[in-house]
Amino acid sequence: MSTETPEPNVVDSVPEKPAATATLADSDFSADTRQQTVSSALSGYVVKLRSGDLGALPAVFGLIVLIVLFYGLRPETFLSKGNIANLLVQAMPVTILAMGLVFVLLLGEIDLSAGVASGACAAVMGKLLVDGGQPWFVAVLAAAVTGLVIGAAIGVLVAIVRIPSFVVTLALFLGLQGIALKLIGEGGTVPVHDKVVYALANKYMPVWLGWTMAVVGVVLFAAIKLLRWQRQNAKNLSNAPLPLVVVQVVLVAIALLGGAYILNLNRARTPLAPFFGGIPWGVPLVAVLLLICTFVLGRTAYGRHVYAVGGNAEAARRAGINVNRIRMSVFMIGSLLAAVSGIVAASRLNSVTPDAGAGNTLLYAVGAAVIGGTSLFGGRGKARDAILGGLVIAIIDNGLGLLGAKAYANYLITGGFLLLAASIDALARRRRSATGR
Repeated sequence: MSTETPEPNVVDSVPEKPAATATLADSDFSADTRQQTVSSALSGYVVKLRSGDLGALPAVFGLIVLIVLFYGLRPETFLSKGNIANLLVQAMPVTILAMGLVFVLLLGEIDLSAGVASGACAAVMGKLLVDGGQPWFVAVLAAAVTGLVIGAAIGVLVAIVRIPSFVVTLALFLGLQGIALKLIGEGGTVPVHDKVVYALANKYMPVWLGWTMAVVGVVLFAAIKLLRWQRQNAKNLSNAPLPLVVVQVVLVAIALLGGAYILNLNRARTPLAPFFGGIPWGVPLVAVLLLICTFVLGRTAYGRHVYAVGGNAEAARRAGINVNRIRMSVFMIGSLLAAVSGIVAASRLNSVTPDAGAGNTLLYAVGAAVIGGTSLFGGRGKARDAILGGLVIAIIDNGLGLLGAKAYANYLITGGFLLLAASIDALARRRRSATGR
């Protein structure tokens, strides 16, 4: 009878791996399923800041500083009901123009003709309204088509012919001024008396409609944020903690409802005068454009392609993205929004002149985009940057006007803010490169 000891079973001797270890904890995508807490979300935001991803924080900080500064210097007028409405109207043309330039800057390109393009498109609209006797929608459509044609021409020369955008748009900066001068005539002015166009910057919504739009905006924002959180949570995807989502909703509600309350107050100079108040009609126009641009950049394949080309054009081309088409499209979008800016500016001034859109218009728009947080190096920026930067530019201009400051002070301070924003952008970019982000 054999007394040999049986050899141990090698398979049986290997300890069985617990099932729990075969989860997504070992996966490269484990971070996508990790539920965040408020503490971890705040820690992650601090890490982003330290790595140079500042986002809109400098612009928000600048807005707060300017508001506090000018309120302290002119408490009786700066935050008055009338001045707040005037401030919003004052910011609209530059903000819309900057929103279009955000698309161009995302590719690391520049459009020096955007300002005069807005003036040329406004001149087309004005001539059709006055000399052509066309209804407002035909004149506005013609101005928009003119903007698209200008953008397409720039896009072809930049993307297909491969002329640097600086040279192309500098040439158009001169050429488009000649077109506006030809249409209107030297020293001429085209008055804009159409009721619809005039109302954009000079008329106000009924109080009930303003409140309705503010409430609807809050409800829609809350629904979108909470539904998105619910879907991500149901699929066990990484998402923002619910308390932070609620805070975002509350802040937006305060901004929209508080703004509606202030703008719907009676701004009549005397109690016996007829009611004068309401939200300017141009404000919902800017809001709609912001929503559209934000959706396009953040929720579409086209938007992802824009960021990809701006980040690394060669890598985007190798990934199958039509780089030339993206380049052409951003100039078309920029010029289209320049046309809208020109229309709003014509409404605000109630006229179109040969030098419309020239001067400092372009500089203010580029400054607004950069101050808001859009990178001059491409690949980083959002549509909201135009809003934040446009408000900064408008507050500086408005506040210095209330103080009775000289024109040179306005130029110096605005230029200083632009230089500071560009410096922050360059330093943040260097920091991101150092940290590999």
